[in-house]
Amino acid sequence: MKKITVMLAIIMIASSYVGKAQIQRGNVLVGGDIANFNLGLNKGSQFSMLIDPKAAWFIRDNTAIGAYAELGLVTGGDAGTTVNYGVGALARQYLSGNALNAVKHTRFFLEGNVGIEGQNISGSGNSTNGLGLGVGPGIAYFITPNIGLEGLLKYRGRVGFGNETTSSNLNLNVGFQIYLPGRTVRQAATNTQ
Repeated sequence: MKKITVMLAIIMIASSYVGKAQIQRGNVLVGGDIANFNLGLNKGSQFSMLIDPKAAWFIRDNTAIGAYAELGLVTGGDAGTTVNYGVGALARQYLSGNALNAVKHTRFFLEGNVGIEGQNISGSGNSTNGLGLGVGPGIAYFITPNIGLEGLLKYRGRVGFGNETTSSNLNLNVGFQIYLPGRTVRQAATNTQ
């Protein structure tokens, strides 16, 4: 009976945080985005995909900082192979207010990143390697209190050296994030035992 009572208390505490718990101070965001996914089925078609794993810690409510990695591949056809790579820091700010988040369980956010990135194209020998910058708005829909599906429209640019000194693109990313509870939720659950 004691275990059932403890479980019910934990569920009640977790459900009371549904609106805000995911993005409060001390929590951790872990997940990733996928963009430019193309699986060509015709002869000579290209395969392309960009994966963007990320992890961030909420330094205060609605604000997270962390790290990201970029891994991308475009191959097939006569265009050669393009490899994208990168690693760096990211920041995310969730917007608050009922007018902004009209649909229940959604939150709008802005995300920016800076890091070392590169794009190498084997067929032409062109490359751009150097400082990578990205910024864009997104929306997170929380399917559970701790799991979010996201859409992110992000401008990504690279400035540096190589055959081409700059490159840029606009990506529509789809993501999956897990929001792990921080100490406050764990302590509240522990105090109810």
